[in-house]
Amino acid sequence: MKTMDGKLVARAEERLRQRAAKRENEELARRARLYERLPRVAEIDRQLAKSVVDAAAAAFQSGTDVERAIEAISGRNLALQAERAELLTAAGFAIDATDISPYCEKCGDTGYAGGRMCSCLEELVRDEQRKELSQLLKLGEETFDSFDPEWYGPLGTADREHMEMVYELCLQYARRFGSAGSSLFFTGGPGLGKTFLSTCIAREVAEKGYSVVYDTAISVFERFEKRKFAREQDEDADADVDRYMACDLLILDDLGTEMTTAFTQSVLYDLINTRMLRGRRMIISSNLSPEEMRRRYTGQICSRLDGEFTVVRFKGRDIRRLKRERD
Repeated sequence: MKTMDGKLVARAEERLRQRAAKRENEELARRARLYERLPRVAEIDRQLAKSVVDAAAAAFQSGTDVERAIEAISGRNLALQAERAELLTAAGFAIDATDISPYCEKCGDTGYAGGRMCSCLEELVRDEQRKELSQLLKLGEETFDSFDPEWYGPLGTADREHMEMVYELCLQYARRFGSAGSSLFFTGGPGLGKTFLSTCIAREVAEKGYSVVYDTAISVFERFEKRKFAREQDEDADADVDRYMACDLLILDDLGTEMTTAFTQSVLYDLINTRMLRGRRMIISSNLSPEEMRRRYTGQICSRLDGEFTVVRFKGRDIRRLKRERD
């Protein structure tokens, strides 16, 4: 089951409210222009609105023949509606031209219909997800289609063949996300495409409607630290930590660049273990090898990594350096 990111849903709901208010103002302005052109229609609408009040008053007035009074009001209304329709049609308008129509007919611009989130709000949530990933990752050409295996060597060389298999693994991981599968541990030196392929996965998984959070290890540990040690409650830090724990896919970049302390070790174990118990997947990216990870982190952490993560080794030369050399 897909998990909606509460922070992104709140942003999307605010955008929906703003869009609905703008729509209503535009519709009211359109109605005002029509009334200015056809003042008799405006007068008829006022009389029709007043007739509802008159009918209610007749129903509660003692000594009144309620049935006859309501019948008289109904008769007048039918005559007014017929006149109104004739005026609007003669002027080239539809008979519902003064109605205020919502942007989304399914939910009436509330964002929810039949007890479920409407597709209009879901699309806004997906858009907020794209914007967030774009800000964090500076999204550009990072798509699976733009992957270029030539950076890993000539056709048939070991590094290139290996990275073509890595590419295929990542592509299938993104396309099959939501079905059974493990978390991934990307390992290899800098500049080998770990962030590139993580971004490709993030983009495709987010487009499927899953919640994706991408952040650096340093930033993640800082948010946990702020929540635990701040003198006053930090709602933003609380929300970020909740997102790290609950999102469908958490991509933790550059693990090993943080200062290793008892606190960061505890946070990392709690993060991995909690997500594992909840059936949530992770992609951890690090310049450290699995052997270096075992020397740096506790046995509990490494046991979770060994048991729950598929190790994906990145090979080749530093692509960033190769690009600089070509330039």
